[in-house]
Amino acid sequence: MNDTPLPLDPPLAGPALPPVVPASPPRPRRVWATVLGIIFTLALLASLAIALAAQKRVRTIEQELARRQQDTQGQATEARLLAKQSQDTARESAAKVALLEARLAEVALQRTQLEELIHSLSRSRDENLVVDIEAGLRVAQHQSIITGSAEPLVSALKQADERLARHSQPRLDGVRRALARDMDRVKAVGVPDISTLTIKLDEVVRLVDELPLLAQASRKEPSRPTPQQPTPAAPAASGPASWWGSVRSGWDGAIERVWSEVRSLVRVTHIEHPEAALLTPDQAFFLRENLKLRLLNARLALLSRQFDTTQTDLKAVQAMLDRYFDRSSRRTTVAAELVKQVTASARNVSLPRPDETLAALAAAAAGR
Repeated sequence: MNDTPLPLDPPLAGPALPPVVPASPPRPRRVWATVLGIIFTLALLASLAIALAAQKRVRTIEQELARRQQDTQGQATEARLLAKQSQDTARESAAKVALLEARLAEVALQRTQLEELIHSLSRSRDENLVVDIEAGLRVAQHQSIITGSAEPLVSALKQADERLARHSQPRLDGVRRALARDMDRVKAVGVPDISTLTIKLDEVVRLVDELPLLAQASRKEPSRPTPQQPTPAAPAASGPASWWGSVRSGWDGAIERVWSEVRSLVRVTHIEHPEAALLTPDQAFFLRENLKLRLLNARLALLSRQFDTTQTDLKAVQAMLDRYFDRSSRRTTVAAELVKQVTASARNVSLPRPDETLAALAAAAAGR
């Protein structure tokens, strides 16, 4: 629609009027400025609205984040409490499981023992007898090995033979024959009695302080003349014969008393090792202590079944007794005899095993 006024028709009459100049249209620049101002205003308003909305939304989000943070903290605290409770529960559960496992193992052991008891009760009389004899023989064999004596094994064999004799079962006669053969074989072996040998060594140790040394040999006491029985008085003789008899008897008595005194002052002894007679008291003390140590070492070696070491120590003890001590003394003779007995008995002897009896028991248990 155009706002420009239409030209009027010229008047019919009248003076001439100046021509009417038409008004110029508005400039487009102003229009665009107005439009831009409006647009800027609208954009500013929109921006303000958007900013307000964004600020409000940010506040809402901050509030929501704060609320969620508080909830998260509460949940974390609750989670920690629950985790602690779970750990406590797990510990209690582990303790209960361990207790249950212990009780289960105990029940299993009791069940095994009960089964063995039932099984042992279900065995026959012969099987129980065979098993008991075999167990007793094995225990006695171990005791003989440990103690070095054949007495436990011989005693076990005798008891087994007596039990079989009371049982009187014909199918166990083979076991009795094997027992008799093993018993004869064990008795034929001369096993040293360790306890008896140690007692003998202890006796020698006790005698060491009382043994006389060659360097300290005590003098023999002077032999006193034995009182002579009074002879019946002869009839008195008269004259020079009676006087000469009295003088001769007095002279003989005086000579005998002088000879006994001389023999008590001088002692002649044959010493094979002259240095043994030159020991001082201190050396004699250490000699006795060394002899005791040798005997104690021999005793320990004997208890440990080290017979070679025992023989070596006992030979050294025997050499010391022969070299430094008075062999004419009864105590020295007793000590040397005890050492010789222990030396002769302390030897390594292996005990025979009752294998024949064990084989016969195994055959009887298998029913053959």
